[in-house]
Amino acid sequence: MVEHAPSTTDAMPDTAPAAASAAMSDAVADPAGAPDAEGPAPGEAADPARPRRSAATRAAILAAARDRFAADGYERATIRAIARDADIDPSMVMRYYGNKAGLFAAASEIEVHAPDLTHFPREEAGARLVRHFVERWECDETLTAMMRVGVTNEAGAERMRGVFAEQIEPVLAAVCPVPEEAPTRAALIASQILGMALCRYVLHLPPAVGLSHDEVIAWLAPTVQRYLTAEHP
Repeated sequence: MVEHAPSTTDAMPDTAPAAASAAMSDAVADPAGAPDAEGPAPGEAADPARPRRSAATRAAILAAARDRFAADGYERATIRAIARDADIDPSMVMRYYGNKAGLFAAASEIEVHAPDLTHFPREEAGARLVRHFVERWECDETLTAMMRVGVTNEAGAERMRGVFAEQIEPVLAAVCPVPEEAPTRAALIASQILGMALCRYVLHLPPAVGLSHDEVIAWLAPTVQRYLTAEHP
């Protein structure tokens, strides 16, 4: 709790009003009194003794949210449960994300950064695409978490559908023989890439987990290449 300065000016030195004002600004900016304040108030010098932990707090909240949404679904997951999992006060979740809808939007934000396949030889497109996703799955826990959410509730599934429609289909449309078939081809490619990701990173099936990156690419690339560039069967 912030201790407010006395109201009488003769109870403090001449420099005290500015210090009191800064302390009161901190209290308003962080009513919960949390140690992960965003930083000094406007015009206030940074205090090197006070660590800035907002990034770590946000990361903990988002990690807990993804796990809770995956376990309970969007409707049953609660701010209180997510805050408990993150070991913080629920008011901090509300402070950063406003409400559950805002938290879900932040927790499910995905950028797949799909490669521009027009920059590579046409016959390498399948392997390039598979390699990109294998490497992303290995280093980005958000993708794995959102896959779990996507298979357990409609909100997560809708978010995953949006990612493919907005970020994957345009990439495929640029190289497939019939651009109008990009949505169908994207769905076929997803059956391979997401299917492997589900077996390897969510279900942890031993044969799938045991494959090296090169082996995954060698198995999937020919099929993805056919879905990507072959004429309509």
